[in-house]
Amino acid sequence: MGSEMSLSDRDRTSPIYIIAEMACSHEGKPSLARTIIDAAGTAQADAIQFQVWSLTDMVVPHHPDYPMLTRIELTREAWADLFKYSRERYPQMQIIACVYERGSVDFCESCRADAYKIHSADLSNPYLIEHVARTGKRIDLSIGASTVTEIQTAIEWIKAARTDTLPVSSNIWLMYGYQGFPTPPEAINLNYMMKLRKLFELPVGYQDHSGGDSGAAFWLPALAVGTGAEILEKHITHDRSFKGIDHEAALNPDEFVRFVSMVRELESAMGCSTPKPFSPEEVKYRKYSKKSLVAGRALAKGTIITAEDLRFMRAESLGLPPDQAGRLIGRTTRRTIPAFHLITEDDVS
Repeated sequence: MGSEMSLSDRDRTSPIYIIAEMACSHEGKPSLARTIIDAAGTAQADAIQFQVWSLTDMVVPHHPDYPMLTRIELTREAWADLFKYSRERYPQMQIIACVYERGSVDFCESCRADAYKIHSADLSNPYLIEHVARTGKRIDLSIGASTVTEIQTAIEWIKAARTDTLPVSSNIWLMYGYQGFPTPPEAINLNYMMKLRKLFELPVGYQDHSGGDSGAAFWLPALAVGTGAEILEKHITHDRSFKGIDHEAALNPDEFVRFVSMVRELESAMGCSTPKPFSPEEVKYRKYSKKSLVAGRALAKGTIITAEDLRFMRAESLGLPPDQAGRLIGRTTRRTIPAFHLITEDDVS
């Protein structure tokens, strides 16, 4: 899929776009990052999401997380190798770069990122947002813990910085999620998510941060799809039992395979917005269960049919439905009709 893909212009039953969020589950080790890429590719996710950042440009040295981030920061060379690894092994899987400063945007452009994610932390950062917008790539705008005004302003910055003529829905996706790890179900507000979709008339996605070891990690995204989410972002890790960084809301490789399978089953259940021809099973069911007009008693040839002569019952095959009784009442039978047998228009004159 190209980065210009629009979801809002598609039928609602089109495939849900699934993003495998690596976050920092790689623990600063390229080998673990490759394991996660393999897991996302094997599961047939639509995209793998890399968080690419430069520590010296993102966090002040006295920040409590600075020592941990120093330990897990990947070099530009390592990231370039991971971009290449993913493209060569899983060419159908997009690469989304979550970026936090302009230098990382330029670097990811050199690696041919397909799309960009703006973290909610940068929703009020026009310097980064406009720089990303000028790439012409799709922007997944993370809107968790953000006000409507902040969202609106960020969208306006993107529109102003873009030079292409693509519809806005092609280049901005709103990504809604609760920024708590793991997220308790009662904290999610999916109705508000859909309100934002209607308000901004943009595709909306759900970022799930439910505990990876809870059933909510599956049924909450399923509920989001049923509510109207068109994109799902779910964390993926190499091994949750390792209890590393970003592990709480992440799925293991085998779980992510089941997650994608579940979403595809949901899509098949959603069907389409127009009636489909009856399947052989439905035709059989109609013949078995639908009621038809039958004689309530034996009717001799020449009988003028009254309402009391008719019954609405299941029969050996489909005949006239009950709402067509008026087509028989007052007409005369052409033949003898046994009790509880179908009456057709050929039987009357």
